[in-house]
Amino acid sequence: MTQRAVDSSGKQKPRRPRPAPIDAGSELDPVHPMKLPASAVRSSGLTAAEVAERVARGEVNDVPVRSSRSIGEIVRANVFTRFNLIIGVLWLVMLFVAPFQDSLFGYVIIANTGIGIVQEWRAKKTLDGLAVIGEAKPTIRRDGAAAEISTSEIVLGDLVELGPGDKVVVDGAVAEADNLEIDESLLTGEADPVLKQPGDPVMSGSFVVAGGGAFSATKVGREAYAAQLAEEASRFTLVQSELRSGISTILKYITWMMVPTAIGLIISQLVVKKTDLKDSIARTVGGIVPMIPEGLVLLTSVAFAIGVVRLGRKQCLVQELPAIEGLARVDVVCLDKTGTLTEGGMDVTEVRTLGGADDPYIRQVLANLGASDPRPNASLQAIIDAYPSPNGEAWRCTEALPFSSARKYSGAAFDEGSGKASSWLLGAPDVLLPDHDPALGEIEQLNQEGLRVLLLARARGELEGPQSAAGAEPAALVVLEQRLRPDAGQTLRYFADQRVATKVISGDNAVSVGAVAGKLGLPGAEHTLDARRLPTDPDDMATAMEENAVFGRVTPQQKREMVAALQSRGHTVAMTGDGVNDVLALKDADIGVSMGSGSEATRAVAQIVLLNNSFATLPSVVAEGRRVIGNITRVATLFLTKTVYSVLLAILVVCFQVEYPFLPRHLTLLSTLTIGVPAFFLALAPNKERARPHFVRRVMRYSVPSGVIAGIATFATYLIARHYYTGPHALDAETSAATLTLFLVSMWVLAIIARPYTWWRIVLVATMGAAFLIVLVVPWLQGFFALKLVGAVMPWAAVGIAVVAATALEFTWRLVSRRFPV
Repeated sequence: MTQRAVDSSGKQKPRRPRPAPIDAGSELDPVHPMKLPASAVRSSGLTAAEVAERVARGEVNDVPVRSSRSIGEIVRANVFTRFNLIIGVLWLVMLFVAPFQDSLFGYVIIANTGIGIVQEWRAKKTLDGLAVIGEAKPTIRRDGAAAEISTSEIVLGDLVELGPGDKVVVDGAVAEADNLEIDESLLTGEADPVLKQPGDPVMSGSFVVAGGGAFSATKVGREAYAAQLAEEASRFTLVQSELRSGISTILKYITWMMVPTAIGLIISQLVVKKTDLKDSIARTVGGIVPMIPEGLVLLTSVAFAIGVVRLGRKQCLVQELPAIEGLARVDVVCLDKTGTLTEGGMDVTEVRTLGGADDPYIRQVLANLGASDPRPNASLQAIIDAYPSPNGEAWRCTEALPFSSARKYSGAAFDEGSGKASSWLLGAPDVLLPDHDPALGEIEQLNQEGLRVLLLARARGELEGPQSAAGAEPAALVVLEQRLRPDAGQTLRYFADQRVATKVISGDNAVSVGAVAGKLGLPGAEHTLDARRLPTDPDDMATAMEENAVFGRVTPQQKREMVAALQSRGHTVAMTGDGVNDVLALKDADIGVSMGSGSEATRAVAQIVLLNNSFATLPSVVAEGRRVIGNITRVATLFLTKTVYSVLLAILVVCFQVEYPFLPRHLTLLSTLTIGVPAFFLALAPNKERARPHFVRRVMRYSVPSGVIAGIATFATYLIARHYYTGPHALDAETSAATLTLFLVSMWVLAIIARPYTWWRIVLVATMGAAFLIVLVVPWLQGFFALKLVGAVMPWAAVGIAVVAATALEFTWRLVSRRFPV
C-alpha cells in the first residue's frame, strides 16, 4: 500500500511513480518494505470484469456534484421573482389600455432578465470548467495496479488507497492500515484524529492526517454519508452573503410600503378623481412601477457573475460565491510559508555531521530514508536528489513512523544486514533536541539566514509512542535552501498598501520563517514568536497575534485557535493553505483559500481554490470583491432613492387628491438615464475601497434623505405648475415641468454617487444629461415621451427648484456623513 508524505510544515507534495504491484501472497514490498507490516497481505483490488459487472448493476458513485446551478434553475431564479410578477401583470394591463411607449418598462424587464440569465450562464460555464480541472482524483487499485480515476467512476467494492491529505470520497471499511490516522472533525466535530485498524469503518468527508492505507468502498453514490453534503457545499450559491441578505431585507420593507401606497393610489386615481379610465390606469401604473428597484437584484447578480468569469480567467475557482464578497472584507490574511511565500522545491546545501558521526554512513542513511518512501515531500525529495538510492541492496525497512504535524518529525527502522539494525528520526531540530543542546546555537544562526534545517537523529527505543524522540542521539544537520516565489514580495506589498495585516503561520522554525518573510519585505517580519510559547488564554493569544507577524512551530489545532482569537477581536480573517494541517483553520476562517495542488481535504473545505497555485492571484480576488461590494453600494443608493421618491409622490398625490403627475413612459425615461445605464457602468467599474459592514444602514442613510428631497422638490414644482397652467392640455405641461425638476435632482444624486470623478465618469454623467436634452428638443421624441416645456417661466422655475434641492442634497450628504458614520 502507499502513503503520501508531507514535510515538516504538513505539506503534501506531488507523488513519485509508485512501486510495481506485488503478488498477493508476498508479505513485504521488496523495494519499499516499510509500506506493509510483516503480517499484512496486499490486495490487488477488483478485476476489470468485476468492475464492469458492478457498473452494469448501477453500483457506481454517480452523485452529480455540480459547481453551479442548472440552466433550468438559472432561468427560474431570474424569471420567477416577486417583482417580475408584479411588473408583468402591470405590463399586460398597459398593453391593453395605453400607447406602446407607456409599456416600455415591460420590455426593459425582459432585457434585464435576459442579461441576468446570460451572465449567470457564462459564470456557470466558467465554474464547471474549473471544477473539472480542480477535481480530486482518488487512487484506485484494480488488477493489482494503482491509478487515479474520477470520483464518479468508483464502484462498490473498489479498493481506494489513502495517504496524508487524501479525502475519503465514499464510505468504506479499512482493508490496509499503516499507522492510519483519520480526522473526522468535519463530520463529528471531534478534532482529535482516530487511529484506524483493518475492519474499521471510514466515512466520506473525513480525511487522512497521518499514515497510509486502503479501504474497500461499501457505500457509493447517494448512499454515502456525506454525498448530499458534498453536493450542496459545491454548488454556485449566494447564501450567507451580507450583500444579498441586505438587499433582501430592503426589498421586504419596500413590499410592505408598496402595498398600502399602491392601494391608496389606485383608489385616488380611479374613484376620487373619476377621470378618464384609461388615463387613470396609466397614471396609477406609472406611480407603482418606479417603486420597484427591479434592476438592483439584476445588477448584483451580474456583478457577481462577471466577477466569477474574470477570476476564472486567472485560474481561480470560486466554490462559494460569497467568498468574493467575504475576501473583500478581510483585514487579516494568515499565510503558510511553504507553497505560499516559497516554492515547493528545495535544495540541500550541506550536511553537517554531529558527535563524530561518519559522513559516508550518514549519507547512506539519508539515501535509504529517501528510497523507502514512494511519495516524498519537498524536503525528502531534495535529499533524494542529493543522495540517490544506492545501487546495491537497500536496507530492509522494518518499521515506519509517518510524519505528523503535531510531532514535527517522521522516522524509520532498518535492518542493515549482518544482524545490524538501526532506527532514525528526521524532523525539526528544536523538537528533537533538548532546550540547551549546544547544536541549537548553530541551528539558530542558519535559521537567521533563512535556511531550513532538519535534524537526523538515531532513536534509542521504539519509534511508536509519545516518547519516541526521548534521548535521540543527534547525528547530522541537513541544511536546505528554499526557493522564494518571485511574486510573493509584490503580493505582500499589495496587502500592506491596502491596510490588510499579514500573519505568517508555519510549522517551521519561527526565526527561519521570519528571515524568509524579511527577505520578501513583510512588515513586522522581525516580530517572530514560537507557537510553543503562545498563551493559551484566548484574549492573551489575540493580543500576541496582533503584536507579532510571524509564528513558527504551529500545530494544526493552534492554527484553528489563532484564527478564532483574531475573530474574537472583530477581525475578518482569510486563511490560505494547502496541507492537511491547514484544514481545520481553513474551515473556521471567514474565508478559506486553498492551492490547487493542495490536499483533497483542503480543496474540499476552502471557498476559493487557486488552481494555478499562485499566491499572487489573491489581490485579484480581493479587488474583484471590493469592486462588487463598493459599486453595488453605490448603485443601490440610486435605485432606492427612486423607490423613496416614488412612494412619497404617491402618498402626496393621495393626500392632496390630485392626478398622479407621471405616465409610465416618463419614469421609464428618467430611470434609464439617471439609474439604469449609469448603474450598469458604475457597477462594473474598478473600486479599491475596502468593504465595510452594515450594507443596509450605509445605503439607507443616503437614499432616504435623497428620495425625500427629490420627491418634495418634484411635487412642489407640480403644485406650482397646476396653479400656473390652465386649459385642456394643462396636465401635459404640468407633467413636463415636474419631469424636468425630477430629472435634474436625480442627475445631481448621480453626480454625487459618481464621485470621485474620472474622465469616464464625467463623460457618463454628461452623456445622460445630453440624452435628456435631445428628448426635449427633438419634436418626434417630444411626442413619443409626451414631454414639452411650455413657456419660459415655469421651466425656469422648475430649474430653480432643482437647484435648491441640489443644494439641500449636498448639505444633507455632508451632514449624514458626519453625524451617522458607518
